[in-house]
Formats: sequence, C-alpha cells, structure tokens
Amino acid sequence: MAIARFKDLCIDAVDPGVLGPFWAGALGLELHTRESGHTYLTGPTPEHTVWVNRVPEPRTVKQRIHLDLNVGSVDELTALGATVVDAESFRWTVMADPEGGELCAFVREGEITQRLYEIGIDTPDSTEASHRIAAWWADVLGAHLVDDESGYSYVDRVPGAPFGSLDFVPVPEPKTVKNRIHLDLTTGSVEDLVAAGATVLRAQDDAIGWTVLADPDGNEFCAFTDEG
Repeated sequence: MAIARFKDLCIDAVDPGVLGPFWAGALGLELHTRESGHTYLTGPTPEHTVWVNRVPEPRTVKQRIHLDLNVGSVDELTALGATVVDAESFRWTVMADPEGGELCAFVREGEITQRLYEIGIDTPDSTEASHRIAAWWADVLGAHLVDDESGYSYVDRVPGAPFGSLDFVPVPEPKTVKNRIHLDLTTGSVEDLVAAGATVLRAQDDAIGWTVLADPDGNEFCAFTDEG
C-alpha cells in the first residue's frame, strides 16, 4: 500500500531566468515567474508542475538524477540552449542544459503527447543495489517494480506521474553533492516514510512548509503532508 504520492518536480538553477524558459520549452510547459523571482512551470495536471529553484552553487559534477525527453529532433533542444554531449554512444543523445545539467533526448516520429519520458537516477554500482532502491520507491509510491535483463531496475505505473518510469541505473561513482533535481511527494505521515527507511534532513518548521528527507541511497526529496 502506497504511503506517498508523486506531487511534482524541482530543478535547482543558478539562474532560473535562463533555466526556467529552457525547461518550459523542453517539457512543453507554461512558464510563470512570481514577483519574488520564484520560477515554476505548469501543465495539464498539478503533477506536471516543475519548480525551478534558485541556488547559489553551480553544477560541479555529473547529476545523479536527470530527465529523459521525447523530442521530434535534437535541434529542438539546441535551439532552446542545450548542447550535445554524446550523439554516438547510445540510441539516445546525451545533452546538457544551459547550466550543464545532463539530460537525454529520445527522438520520436509522429505526435509527441508526453515530453517527459522517464527520470534517470544513478545508484551504487551493482544490479542488487539498483533493485533495492527501485523496490523501495515502488513500495513507497504503490507502483510497479521491473528488473530489466540489462542490469538496471525501474519503477513504472506511478500513480499520477506525468512520466513513464523512474529508472535506477548502476554507476561507478558515489554520490558526493546535493542532487540538483528532486521529487516532491505528498504523504499522510512523514513518520511512515521514516519507518520505511527515509531519513529526515530538515523537519518542517516556521520557514518551510514541508519536510526534507533522503531515501536509503541519500537522494533528497521533499514530503508535504496531505493536510498542508
């Protein structure tokens, strides 16, 4: 039984005025900027919302969480400000957004109805580790776990999610810095998330109306109570 539900996505940006318009175009979402400078994107459902949050630190290492996009052509993204990193090694094109954040472009024929294809998440370098953390997220979200024969695990059928799956892929390098992309969840009980294996990094207080947590691999996420 699910103890949380996908709410929306957050992307860190040194300059939301640059990264916000890029991701609005890349994801086919509407751009909004508040007087406070807060930038966010909206789409056909509340779960399509993406918050582009200003942070002081620039990207310094490969992102452990990245977005995979369905696109008509790679040129669509380069016109928005992305650059090609690797167009030869895979059946997709590895690219970087205007602040250097990695993303992958999957070129499709015909009409594209869902721009966000999947979310890629790096895991410790073993199929067992990939399975373990994918199983954790599947349990938390009440979703479906698949162990792919190629050595990674993914979670699909995530209730309400505007993407196909969360893909957990083994990589050799460890997590060293705060993730620049994270998920927001809604939950009836933060205590249930902790009991399941999450760690509280910052409790809800007078300054923030949510709780910052980490999954068992240290990936940050935010939990909003259903009442809040």
